[in-house]
Amino acid sequence: MKKIAFFSTKPYDKEFFEKYNQGHEIDFYEVALNEQSARLAEGVEVVCAFVNDKLNAAVIETLQKSGVQLIALRCAGFNNVDLAAAEQANIKVVRVPAYSPYAVAEHALALIMTLNRKTHKAYNRVREGNFSLEKLTGFDIYQKTVGVIGTGKIGGIFARIMLGLGCKVLAYDTYHDEHLMAIGVSYVNLDELLNASDIVSLHCPLTEETRHLINTEALDQMKKGVMVINTSRGGLIDTQAVVEALKNKTVGYLGIDVYEQEENVFFNDLSEEILQDDTLARLMTFPNVLITSHQGFLTEEALTQIAITTLQNISDFEHQRELTNEIK
Repeated sequence: MKKIAFFSTKPYDKEFFEKYNQGHEIDFYEVALNEQSARLAEGVEVVCAFVNDKLNAAVIETLQKSGVQLIALRCAGFNNVDLAAAEQANIKVVRVPAYSPYAVAEHALALIMTLNRKTHKAYNRVREGNFSLEKLTGFDIYQKTVGVIGTGKIGGIFARIMLGLGCKVLAYDTYHDEHLMAIGVSYVNLDELLNASDIVSLHCPLTEETRHLINTEALDQMKKGVMVINTSRGGLIDTQAVVEALKNKTVGYLGIDVYEQEENVFFNDLSEEILQDDTLARLMTFPNVLITSHQGFLTEEALTQIAITTLQNISDFEHQRELTNEIK
């Protein structure tokens, strides 16, 4: 059985991986994988990494010298991995392409409903004995136009959810899903989607082409008071641009489960510390912004699938079977 160095460990990771592990020797480390911590992988063959672990060329070189042969990502995204450096080092990279797309799609809906009906504010008010309804007015989601950018597994499920709520759904993707088209989703170009949508939700991967897809130019095309939702990758949004759009009220609501500079903030308890990220601190001052710390994936079903698929990827590598989830 392979020896695994597991980075960025949280209690729920340990719980689910220990539950489904069948003989692998796992060393759990709370620290993130980076240039300083990579030496902890000395003598292991596999490292297990998450979304904010750094797998740049320097880290991969250290892993290679330590004897690492496989990088097992326990997530779908892989923009944090230098794939060219991994190939040069003869280190294979595998991922979990789908764990529970329902978890993330449903979290996007939760952000929409919370922002709209202000249930988070109502909850806090009532607990303080304030039963006023002032400034809690929302709007009907029914018959609103929802723009879905990226209609892979998560985006496709989200589109179906919004159709179920009686929305008109526009989609933008290089691939047009015929099943979505058959149930009423209309594929349009990006400009048309931005112009027409009351709600814009991001469900595409982060690549060089999609980085800062939502920038000043894109925001200027949107309806006044648009709701922008991002449960995909933080780098899809130019954060400084969206701050300005919030200030001039182009963006009426912003719900994000991911953040461009989340690496040293999300997944950590900083309640007794001074927040050093001025941009994030500024976002938190807006009453129409809702931020969750990358919890979209956090359901029992998703954690179960992540553990099972990751361990299966490692076992397939160990037994020299085809790596169906390899990234090349």
